[in-house]
Amino acid sequence: MEIKVNFLDNLRLEAKFDDFTVVADQPIRYKGDGSAPGPFDYFLASSALCAAYFVKLYCNTRNIPTDNIRLSQNNIVDPENRYKQIFKIQVELPADISAKDRQGILRSIERCTVKKVVQTGPEFVIEEVDNLDADAQALLLPATATDEGTCILGKDLPLEQTIANMSGILAGLGMKIEIASWRNIVPNVWSLHVRDAQSPMCFTNGKGATKEAALASSLGEFIERLNCNFFYNDQFWGEDIANAAFVHYPNERWFKPGRKDALPAEILDEHCLAIYNPEGELRGSHLYDTNSGNTERGICSIPYVRQSDGEVVYFPSNLIENLFLSNGMSAGNTLAEAQVQCLSEIFERAVKREILEGELALPDVPQAVLAKYPAILAGIQGLEEQGFPVLVKDASLGGQFPVMCVTLMNPRTGGVFASFGAHPCLEVALERSLTELLQGRSFEGLNDLPQPTFESQAVTEPNNYVEHFIDSSGVVSWRFFSAKADYDFVEWDFSSQGDNANAEEAATLFGILEDMGKEVYMAVFDDLGATACRILVPGYSEVYPVDDLIWDNTNKALLFREDILNLHRLDDDSLQALVERLEESELDDYTDITTLIGIEFDDNTVWGQLTILELKLLIHLALQQFEEAKELTETFLQYNDNTVERGLFYQALNVVLEVELDEELELDDYEANFRRMFGDERMDAVIGSMEGSVRFHGLTPTNMQLEGLDRHQRLIDSFKKLHAARGRAAGLAGQ
Repeated sequence: MEIKVNFLDNLRLEAKFDDFTVVADQPIRYKGDGSAPGPFDYFLASSALCAAYFVKLYCNTRNIPTDNIRLSQNNIVDPENRYKQIFKIQVELPADISAKDRQGILRSIERCTVKKVVQTGPEFVIEEVDNLDADAQALLLPATATDEGTCILGKDLPLEQTIANMSGILAGLGMKIEIASWRNIVPNVWSLHVRDAQSPMCFTNGKGATKEAALASSLGEFIERLNCNFFYNDQFWGEDIANAAFVHYPNERWFKPGRKDALPAEILDEHCLAIYNPEGELRGSHLYDTNSGNTERGICSIPYVRQSDGEVVYFPSNLIENLFLSNGMSAGNTLAEAQVQCLSEIFERAVKREILEGELALPDVPQAVLAKYPAILAGIQGLEEQGFPVLVKDASLGGQFPVMCVTLMNPRTGGVFASFGAHPCLEVALERSLTELLQGRSFEGLNDLPQPTFESQAVTEPNNYVEHFIDSSGVVSWRFFSAKADYDFVEWDFSSQGDNANAEEAATLFGILEDMGKEVYMAVFDDLGATACRILVPGYSEVYPVDDLIWDNTNKALLFREDILNLHRLDDDSLQALVERLEESELDDYTDITTLIGIEFDDNTVWGQLTILELKLLIHLALQQFEEAKELTETFLQYNDNTVERGLFYQALNVVLEVELDEELELDDYEANFRRMFGDERMDAVIGSMEGSVRFHGLTPTNMQLEGLDRHQRLIDSFKKLHAARGRAAGLAGQ
């Protein structure tokens, strides 16, 4: 995590990281103002808070109330060496907690991250740089690339060289990549979380049988998502990018809708149109680019090559963004390596969907076959020893597809997790199934798994597949666990050997799709210094329903974005028009504004918590439409999951509106006690909102230039690094 420090007045300091600001000072006796804790005080507090977090986590997973649990920490300083200290953490537990849980709570504190880092002893590197923002030295400390290194199946270069190459590419782009966390809870299963230190919204998770494999996985995913602009999906990229020579890629083309908003003749092909516009309902305006919002330019479209004949077909960026999520994108040491990864993931997700929605029962992998892979077996046994039964299934559907499945059961909660993996080599597919199962998860995290069901509708509902795609947290049918399998076990093998293994395996996977009658389209991205590709298989690799292009398109943001960002500048007529558009849109009232308009607000602000319901409420209040405001306030209070402070503001507003709308009541008769209940500051905001002197309480003014929105600005700054690199690669000056 990158922490930037600003020097304030006297001895006060300000540390900024993620969306938070921490101010430190020194006591008056040390010539400070005593306005905030000192840096060492924060350090001491961090270990106590970390210990309490793990206690809370333990208790939450076992439904143990923490109301009567108390924790304290004291540091005992050695009088002869003040840097040698004992941290004594004491916990007071209620009498009704069992002996087993008492020991469990104490053991949970041993897991405190701060404690472990202190005990291990961090290494400090202190250096001078010319420019903090320009210093993009990758923070991964990769091993030096050598001719010899660790080679694994599926990689065209040793892991050490892969890591070094990818780290260098990211550093060259100006990305400060840092490792936020590692996981290794069973043998031979590693995962980690990496992110851009300057824009933590850009992150990936890697997995592998070793820490090097997991790191290479995370870096490859990071580069793939940069190349495909995935980190910036659904977001507004700002007016500078919207009006630049290109928005997404230098080779993009913009096409104007035809008469009566018809689709431009230059986009898609007959095969795609039959899938995406079967009833002729799709209009040109449905495909306007969400990221730029520049409808005057037309429909931004990206060239893809049709693999059956090599012809170029232009796909609207909007269509890709709305339907495919991250499916079918990959980076690799070579194009063939990236293609194998892309196609494997496409098969993994499509076959997973067929199995889950078809409620199919899969055959078990015989123990004799598992015994061939002792490293994988050790990881599975590690889970079994922790009390999690594991089922290893052949998901190839009778040898048709290179897919495996590892399913974990949690007898403590009744939850299950079906994890799938794919690769031409059965061993790699099986390893990926296992590492995917535990990617970023602790044993406590396995307590959140959903329970299976015999209700077919819950399994086949489209959003269930989306949940499975995002983090495999969707529902699984009990029929999946039947001992009577729908297919026989096949010890399949789609792999090749030798120097051209990846190229041959890619050809094999392309061949399976061809035999299925699927058209395949591919774009190659190499202008950032790495080889990446994105493969689309219309009618097969989409994640969201095709109907979303019409009924739930992300470019609905264009109807609201400008007015919401300029909210404080709108006159009454514009506000009335905005609230009417929100009503007519029939959008879910609990949709957050961040999602609606594609702006990354700070989660810790009112903007970051704002929903359509609350926005409509505030607009009605600004327009002094008190009956409408009262109705929405009651709804807000009934289903509120906002902050306590925000809830109290609306409690106060609710009673003042009650008085305002009752002809027999007068606010003067109640104001004194309202102020005693809710406080002067909150009541001033409520009464000011009623009178019009306060507009949109809690929402700081911004605009289309995104003033004050630091979180979103960091995201745009991240994208501008890619935009500039693409411009340079294309020879476009000033990009």
